[in-house]
Amino acid sequence: MPRKSDWVWVPVVSGPLAAYAAGLERWLLERGFARSAVGNRLWQFAHVSRWMERERIGPGELTVARIAEFVAAHRSAGFVTFSSAASMRLPLAYLRGIGVAPAAPVVVADGALDVLLDDYRRYLVRERGLVEHTICGHQRVARLFLEARPAGLEFERLSAADVSAFLASECPKRSVSGARDLVFALRSLLRYLHVCGLIDVPLVWAVPGVAEVRDRSLPRGLEPQVLARILDSCDRRTLVGQRDHAVLLLLSRLGLRAGEVAALSLEDLDWRRGELTVHGKGSRLERLPIPVDVGEAVVGYLRARGRLERSRAVFVTMRAPVGGLSAGGVISVVARACTRADVPVVGAHALRHTAATGMLRAGASLPEIAQVLRHRRIETTTIYARVDRDRLRELARPWPGAAA
Repeated sequence: MPRKSDWVWVPVVSGPLAAYAAGLERWLLERGFARSAVGNRLWQFAHVSRWMERERIGPGELTVARIAEFVAAHRSAGFVTFSSAASMRLPLAYLRGIGVAPAAPVVVADGALDVLLDDYRRYLVRERGLVEHTICGHQRVARLFLEARPAGLEFERLSAADVSAFLASECPKRSVSGARDLVFALRSLLRYLHVCGLIDVPLVWAVPGVAEVRDRSLPRGLEPQVLARILDSCDRRTLVGQRDHAVLLLLSRLGLRAGEVAALSLEDLDWRRGELTVHGKGSRLERLPIPVDVGEAVVGYLRARGRLERSRAVFVTMRAPVGGLSAGGVISVVARACTRADVPVVGAHALRHTAATGMLRAGASLPEIAQVLRHRRIETTTIYARVDRDRLRELARPWPGAAA
C-alpha cells in the first residue's frame, strides 16, 4: 500500500478545457515534471478553465490579451501563485501545440534598424551558411555598432574613422578572444552593407586584425592526476553524476568542443560501427570512433535516464521542462566538476587540450592528433608539439658558458 507521503492530489478540471486536462498531464510528465508539479499545473489549468466558462470564452479565443485578463482577475481574487503571464507559458504552449489555442503572434520589426537586422540575419543564413549561435553573436555586434552611431542608418556618412572609433571604444572592454570575435562580426556586417549597396566603399579594410597571441603560450591541458580527480568527483550512483561523467569523457578523450557535445543526438550514435557523428564547425559532419570507456559511460547514462527517453538529445537537463543540454550547460558541468574535485576551475576547451596532449604523450603523431581534433590545417595542431618537453629537450642546445 502506498505511503500517504506518496499520494498526489490531482484536481478535476471542468469547463472548456476539461477535454484537454489528461493530455496536459501526459505532456508535462513526458517533459520530466514531478507528479506534484503536474498536480499544481492542473490546479492552474482548472482555474483558467472556470474563468473561461464564466467569461463565455472558448479555447480558440485564448489569445495573449485574454491571458492578461485572466492573470489580472486571478490576482484580484487574492491568489499569489500562478498569477503572472509567465506562469501561463506552459499550458498555453500545450494548447497551441495541439492546435486548440491561437498561434503566438508573429513579432514584426517596426523600426528601420530591426528591418535591417532581419535582412542581415537572412543574409547570414542563406549566403554565409552560419549556425544559430554565430548568427546571434553577429547580430549583437551589428546592433551595438549601428546604435552607437550618431548618424543612425545614414550609411553615406559612414567612414573608416567611425569604424576605428567603435573598435577603440569596445575592444578594451573585452578579452583577446572577445575582441577577435568583435572584429570578425564587424567585418561581416561591413561586407553585408557593401554587398547590399548601402555603402559604396568596402570598409572591411578599415578593420584591423587582433594581435595573434596563439604562439605566446602553451595550450593548458590538465595533468593526468588532476583529470582523474575531476572524473572521480562525479557520483555515478545518480543520474546527474552519470551524465556529467559521460560528458567529461567525451571532452577529455575525444577532444570534442562544448557545442559539439551539446549537439549530439541519439541518431548520431552508431553502436554497430562503434562511431559517433560530430556536428563540427562550419556545419561539417565528421565521424569518430567511440572508445570503450566512453561508450560504456554513455550507454550507462542513457539506460539510467529511461523516463526521459522521448528527448532525442543525448545529454539533457535534469530540471523540467526537460530539453537538450546547451553548450553553456556543458561548460557548467566542467566548472562544477572542478569545484567538487577542489582543483582550479577550467573551461571545457582545457579538456580538449588535455585530449591532445594525452595523445601526444602516448606517441601519436601530429597528423593523427589533427584528424581526431578535426583541424582543417596541420598548422593549428603544431602548437601541441611544444608541450612534449621530453622531445624538446633533445633539441635544446647547451647554455652558453656552461661547464664542459
